[in-house]
Amino acid sequence: MPWNDNANPGPWGSPPPEDDRRDTPARRPRGDNGGGRGRGPQGPDFNAGLDRLNRRFRNIFGGPGDGIRPGALAAVAGGAFGLWALSGLYVVQSNEEAVVTTFGAYSRNETPGLRYHLPWPIEAVQKVPVTSLQRLDVGGAQPGSLPEESLMLTGDENIIDLSFSVTWRVNDADRFVFTIREPESSVKAVAESAMREVVGRTPLQDILTTGRGQVQRETADLMQRTLDAWGAGVRVDEVQIRSAQPPQEVQAAFRDVQSAEQDKASAVNEANTYRNRVINEARGDAARIIQAAQGYREQAVREATGDSSRFTAILNEYRRAPGATRDRIYIETMQRVLARSNKVIVDTEGASAPIILPPDVFRPRGQPQAQVVTPEPQPGQPQARSAR
Repeated sequence: MPWNDNANPGPWGSPPPEDDRRDTPARRPRGDNGGGRGRGPQGPDFNAGLDRLNRRFRNIFGGPGDGIRPGALAAVAGGAFGLWALSGLYVVQSNEEAVVTTFGAYSRNETPGLRYHLPWPIEAVQKVPVTSLQRLDVGGAQPGSLPEESLMLTGDENIIDLSFSVTWRVNDADRFVFTIREPESSVKAVAESAMREVVGRTPLQDILTTGRGQVQRETADLMQRTLDAWGAGVRVDEVQIRSAQPPQEVQAAFRDVQSAEQDKASAVNEANTYRNRVINEARGDAARIIQAAQGYREQAVREATGDSSRFTAILNEYRRAPGATRDRIYIETMQRVLARSNKVIVDTEGASAPIILPPDVFRPRGQPQAQVVTPEPQPGQPQARSAR
């Protein structure tokens, strides 16, 4: 039996008519059980949506052959104008300041926040970071990496490899926008020029040792004066020297020179130390001699004054009692002269036998004397007397 023979219905019966097959479940949308009753949720009908949109456009713009309606042109123009007007909204960040220009000429400055300007081409906005610190390096990141920037001539005609950094920021936004076209290149050129001028009048040793801070301050001041003369609207915060050393080719010779300078300084310091010690000792000896002379002078003057006063007193007593004064002077003089004398005066008048004196009589005064028992003198023998 041919596959398309519809005369014999077969076990499944005859096929439905052509009109009936259009409404079979296989041809109906999903969820449609036929008859329009009990339909479930259906998907979007894109064709119907396109038809509705097409009808609306025809209502607005007109159909083929009708031409474009005036309302359509107004709607399009209004939408375009709205989009153009909204393009003037912009936001200024907290670290920025906006410079607004009208047809290229300066108009005003705007602070941070949501701002509006007339859209292009009437007004334009350029945002400038006024609180952010900008940093640039001159001489390269590593010493000797950019010799055309770092090699400089010092005041004593030596060559130094110097690299430094400059920290700057914008302090006048409108001047910054209209004066400097390439800010970083301009500031870098000013920094390099100022550093070369300051280094050109500073000795090499000062740059390498104690004069580095002075070089940094002078460079920053010279940069600021130059930028202010330009009206650049830039403020230089700091100039910091990152490295300063002789060129690589002469570093060995320079180290020898430094070693010799250190030896020289050490010898000078030792000589100064010796000089100071000798001078201080001489000054001390001189002060001691002067003080001793002053003390002797005071002693001599006071002794002379005392002797003069004593002589005057004795003279007054002598005028009153000459005899008694002469005897008293004689006795005091003999007592003073014979106080430490070991002489023995022996009265030999009428003596017939030798006189034996004890040895303690001749002992120097001031030493303890042993107790000596003097023998009883014999009849007719004179008695020895010691003079004191």
